[in-house]
Amino acid sequence: MERARAEHARPLARRPLVTLLTAAALAASGLTALTSAARAADADLARNGGFESALDGWTCTAGTTVTSPVHSGTAALKATPAGADNARCSQTVSVEPDSQYTLSGYVRGTYVYLGASGTGTTDVSTWAQSAPDWQQLTTTFRTGPSTSKVTIYTHGWYGTGAYHADDISLIGPGGGTQQPPAVPGGLKTGSVTSSSVALSWSPVPGATGYAVYRDGARAGTVTGTSTTVSGLSPSTAYSFQVAAVNDAGESARSATVTATTAQRPDDGGGSSDLPAHALVGYLHASFANGSGYTRMADVPDSWDVIDLAFGEPTSVTSGDIRFERCPVAECPNVESDAEFKAAIKAKQAAGKKVLISIGGQNGQVQLTTTAARDKFVSSVSAIIDEYGLDGLDIDFEGHSLSLNADDTDFKNPKTPVIVNLISAVKTLKAKYGDGFVLTMAPETFFVQLGYQYYGTGKWGGQDPRAGAYLPVIHALRDDLTLLHVQDYNSGPIMGLDNQYHSMGGADFHIAMTDMLLTGFPVAGDANNVFPPLRPDQVAIGMPASTQAGNGHVSSAEVNKALNCLTRKTDCGSYATHGTWPDLRGLMTWSINWDRYSNWEFQKNFDAYFG
Repeated sequence: MERARAEHARPLARRPLVTLLTAAALAASGLTALTSAARAADADLARNGGFESALDGWTCTAGTTVTSPVHSGTAALKATPAGADNARCSQTVSVEPDSQYTLSGYVRGTYVYLGASGTGTTDVSTWAQSAPDWQQLTTTFRTGPSTSKVTIYTHGWYGTGAYHADDISLIGPGGGTQQPPAVPGGLKTGSVTSSSVALSWSPVPGATGYAVYRDGARAGTVTGTSTTVSGLSPSTAYSFQVAAVNDAGESARSATVTATTAQRPDDGGGSSDLPAHALVGYLHASFANGSGYTRMADVPDSWDVIDLAFGEPTSVTSGDIRFERCPVAECPNVESDAEFKAAIKAKQAAGKKVLISIGGQNGQVQLTTTAARDKFVSSVSAIIDEYGLDGLDIDFEGHSLSLNADDTDFKNPKTPVIVNLISAVKTLKAKYGDGFVLTMAPETFFVQLGYQYYGTGKWGGQDPRAGAYLPVIHALRDDLTLLHVQDYNSGPIMGLDNQYHSMGGADFHIAMTDMLLTGFPVAGDANNVFPPLRPDQVAIGMPASTQAGNGHVSSAEVNKALNCLTRKTDCGSYATHGTWPDLRGLMTWSINWDRYSNWEFQKNFDAYFG
């Protein structure tokens, strides 16, 4: 959130160029291309190297298949670098130790790379600086004495145009199983709650993992023969299948089992008191800007959750949060403390929730120590108690949250600012009980960007803040009332369709919200999936007007996004992974800016859900 305009999400640092092994270096190393006299055991180990089966077998940060141009067959890869992404497509192949391999493929475009990593000797790559028509790239390598897998890849370069690749092959002796495993049997359901279903199945020989499908969409991958699918809606029927996976690919899916989740009890997250569809807004309570000051008593009844902006720390690392009312000199029409508190009670009597929002653009909060954590708990409690508030909104922006280089698992965070925040919020929840309302308003950079990047990354060099909210959301998901990501002041973000989506229309809100309701692999790791949230825990964050922030859309585009997500209509080019009529609603920055614009945002919400 911002007082005027928050800055755009920052691009990630670019990775350095991979070391290029020239033809001369290949010759010097003694690595020569395989000839027709290669052993009879040699085979093409690349799966779907011609991209005839779409991207089956490949993991791509940004890519799709096209029917023209192609080198042979009916399809080829087209991938477009954007921002800090070089549009890498890769697959991991089983190989034999201490063996010779030739990697080749046909490419076209500007700056196209073909290479292999994890060889156990010298990783190799070759590239074409300019290939206006199909050009063959070839390189060779020898595996190390204990190497059983290598990763082959192709990618472009930052800031250049799209590239194409086709007919990629890896010739050499095969390693391990070269056929997908058999179909799993014995799939059955176990414990069923209002938000989860337990599944188990029989093991399959040769399988290294199992892909779990919910209503036809891949929900995650596990290594064992059981899992619990969470993030489901109460009183809803779901279908499930599993497929066995190994290096050669994925089996056909199992027979389908179905389960209906239980009715949701009072979940203790404060959401049971909210209307089925809620309108959330931020009220500039501690400052004024071009939108003017709005008194609490003048906030219309349409607003179900009112976030007081902002509580800010005395210093970045103190944990000592203070909430100061807007001074008369800045806000001439500000009400007295007594009037303010009385208006809060009147809102609560009408069924509204009033929260203190911590952070904002200027309020950097880093709980680096347990002392700061404890001070955060005591100071936030003092604010809640003084004004009789219903709970807390976490609006940490900027550099408040980032991940240490060794913090790579969102399910088990170890960075102090993350761990201490989670602990502090759990302490507040325990203090105030089940009625405590907890909301969060992260930027897309800290949530959906985690689909591509998490922290500094495997090779380092990435922004450590990428995806940094994911461990906080995950650890507190059972306490969370609402997550309303700021779908504004954002750079392009990749959706689950592996395409970049930009602000300015319904498509961006649809893609970003679909990620929260479907779940997604973190940093592209299919074995590390961020589970979906319940639809009643999710609201879409939008600016109320063009003055409020970048990314404002018209009421017509707002309604298209709602229609797609709740009714599966007006979806445009993005295909959602479900339909969520229980989507909680909308959040906006801000109530003040909406008043400045004659309540357009509020009026449209009322008309839509009327």
